[in-house]
Parts: sequence; structure tokens; C-alpha cells
Amino acid sequence: MGTRWSARYQAPPDFDHGALSRGLARAVESVDAQMSPWKPDSDLMRLNRAEPEHWVSLPAALIEVLARALDVGVLSGGAYDAAVGGLVDAWGFGAAADTPDPAAIRHAAADHRPAHLWLDLDREQGRARKRAPLTLDLCGIAKGYAVDRMAQVMALHGVGHALVGLDGELRACGARADGRPWAVALESPQEGRRAAHGVIELADLSVATSGDYRRWVRIGGERLAHTMDGRRAAPVRNPVASVTVLAAECMDADAWATALLVAGPDEGPALARRMGLDALFLLRRGGRLVEFGLGRFAS
Repeated sequence: MGTRWSARYQAPPDFDHGALSRGLARAVESVDAQMSPWKPDSDLMRLNRAEPEHWVSLPAALIEVLARALDVGVLSGGAYDAAVGGLVDAWGFGAAADTPDPAAIRHAAADHRPAHLWLDLDREQGRARKRAPLTLDLCGIAKGYAVDRMAQVMALHGVGHALVGLDGELRACGARADGRPWAVALESPQEGRRAAHGVIELADLSVATSGDYRRWVRIGGERLAHTMDGRRAAPVRNPVASVTVLAAECMDADAWATALLVAGPDEGPALARRMGLDALFLLRRGGRLVEFGLGRFAS
């Protein structure tokens, strides 16, 4: 899932910074322990190994994230799909292998079933049941949820002015102490280097970006990003370089950024309009980036 977390905050001189740091670390580690597809003993992997039709008891946090993942899956028409873990592994982006395996790709594509149609949740009893073999992967939502948990830790320690983040997903708790919003650089989707495309301002708001420029493979001259399109049972193939989404909760921003990237340059903006999302699309057109914004990103 990634554990490179950060926190900027303003607190009084006698504040216990060590206790806050430990609390933030525990919040991130707890989410990773429950939802990592890289840790064989995580609760998510325990669910992945379970036989179909067998109810599996799960922690409340994982049930919450699975419920939101299924909701976004339904609302996005499957553009967000939590059951792409088999495809991720087959294409060499997961823990199982680091290069594409043609036989595994064919098998994963043939067996793929969308999570929102084949996973049942019993929120009252805190359990989940697969109705067919599924390999779940929550990397497109769990980081955002971890950021939300970090924001909760800030509130528990009485910190009202903070910016917390995990691998680029960010949430602003209030604004800066002087009333100004937090300024955050929006990364330009360029291979091999990091540069700012622009700056956005956050106050009581979260931001997440999904893009094609961090992890990818090149096959037969074609560059394929790590994000999977469950509807095609294959990596995303469209000119969207990145999508940035603003939302109150980082979990929502994270999931919707993934969904809109998968949805593509035409369906994505239409979906964002339908859902009332604040979204910024960066499209690759003729060797250059074209910007298209909705909501608070509209020019």
C-alpha cells in the first residue's frame, strides 16, 4: 500500500510531538496490516484465500473500506473495481511477480468478476463473503482511507491546523493557523522526473491523483500503466495521463480518481459531472498535455 506518510501541523510549544507521531504511525500501520495485498497475513489476503460462499469475519475498518469500494464500483459502472488483484499480479504489478506472465494474464482475464457483483458484505456482523473466486486489491482506496485515519489522530490530539498525506494523497485539517489554505503542488505526469504542473489550495478538503506515469510496463512498443480496467480485464488504455479529485474524505478522492482514470477521456468527465465531482483531467494529445477541469477545477 505504501507507508511514506507525512504531516505538517501547528501546535503550542509544550505539545507532545512524539505521542502524535506514534499515533500517526500506528494509524498507517493498522490500515496496512489489514488491507495490504503485499502482506500474506493481512486481513485482505485472508479474505482472498477464503473459499467462495464462506463468510469471513473482518475488522470494522476493512468492512468500511470494502463497503465504499463496492459503492463506487456500482456508481461508476465498474470503472472502479476492487477485484482486479489477479490482473495486477498477472501483469507484474503485484507481489506475485514483477514481469507480465502471458499464461497468468489469460487465466486472470478469463476468471475476472467485478467485486460489486460478486462480493457480499454483512456490516452488522462485520463479515464478507465471496460468491466466486476473487482476488481483491484495495490499493486504489486504502491509501486515502489511511489519510483519513491520520486526520482523525490529529483531531484526537487537539490539532486543528494540519496537512497529512500518504504517498501523495493528502487531507487538510482546517487551514493554516493564519487562516490561509494549505498550498499543495499538483504533480506533472512526466516519466522519470518530478515537476509541478500547478498548485492547489486546500482547507478542510482532501485531494488524490491517479495517473499512468509512476508504474508501467512496455510490451510490443506499447506503454501500459499499472491501473487495471476491470471491465476489459486489462490495463488501462486511454490518453488520460492523470486525474486529480477533491473530496471531503480522502478515501472518496482516492477511489474516484481511480474510477475516472479508468473511465477515460469521454466517459470520465461525463461520470464526474453526473456525480458532482471536482476533477482535473490531464490528457495526452499529440505529444502535449491538455488540461480539462470540472467543479472547482473549472477555468
